[in-house]
Amino acid sequence: MKTLIVVDMQNDFIDGSLGTREAQEIVPKVKEKIKEYQERGDEIIFTRDTHQSDYLSTPEGKKLPVEHCIEGTKGWEIAEGLEVPGCSCINKPTFGWTHWSERNFEEIELCGLCTDICVVSNALILKAEFPDVEITVDATCCAGVTPESHEAALTAMKMCQIQVIGE
Repeated sequence: MKTLIVVDMQNDFIDGSLGTREAQEIVPKVKEKIKEYQERGDEIIFTRDTHQSDYLSTPEGKKLPVEHCIEGTKGWEIAEGLEVPGCSCINKPTFGWTHWSERNFEEIELCGLCTDICVVSNALILKAEFPDVEITVDATCCAGVTPESHEAALTAMKMCQIQVIGE
């Protein structure tokens, strides 16, 4: 079984406090990708960047002083129309989820936001935890903080033997 990990496709990263045009542009492609996995009966996991109301006083909040993805807010929610029946959600308090080792994977594909922060973090953690599992990132279903940092993250992932498709 293949697993699609949809990273942080949340309102704040798409058209909210940290949204970008590039993030908005990938939403239809991500929706198509999710539909493909759903139709095959494959596993779909969403991650949600999850912060609390004290975010600005945290180490991350001091370096990125923009409130975003505060649990329970509209900005924290997965973009409308992406979640599907049978999917699961992981609330992660930081860039990369550090509990992937509690799961089993045969093949993994990642997509989502932001290529240069949370996608690359999770891809590298997964590669370290599951070195024999094929891990793919679809560049057409990802967007970075900037187009340049998106490309840099794709390059870094390729250097770490993560397959990048759709370039």
